[in-house]
Formats: sequence, C-alpha cells, structure tokens
Amino acid sequence: MATGRYEFRVDGRLSDEARAAFLDMQITEAPPQTVLDGDVLDESHLHGIIAQLQALGITVVSVLPVP
Repeated sequence: MATGRYEFRVDGRLSDEARAAFLDMQITEAPPQTVLDGDVLDESHLHGIIAQLQALGITVVSVLPVP
C-alpha cells in the first residue's frame, strides 16, 4: 500500500527549479543529501514523484514510508 507519508532522500542540494516542483513537500537539507517529506495519495502518485525527481536529474537514494 503506497498511501501515507513518505520520505524521499536524494543526493546533493535541490535547485530552485526542483524546490518549486515540490512545494507541497517539506524539504530539509541533510548534507550530503536532501530529504523531501510529504503525503503520497497512491502508488501512481509515488511513482510520479520518483519520475519527476529523475526527470530533474536528481539521484534518488531512498524512498521510505514514515510510520
């Protein structure tokens, strides 16, 4: 089940363009990574977020549900 809150860890810092694409998520710098935290509506939404990160050239390190 993909519904709920998720944490996305990505390499490096996000550009202003990338930050603007994820305004609905909390973004926290955790050098050398950045953590995006937000609600995921369903599995399709989860895959869409990952695809959007990759389309922006961002390397996804991990995706974990937040208990």
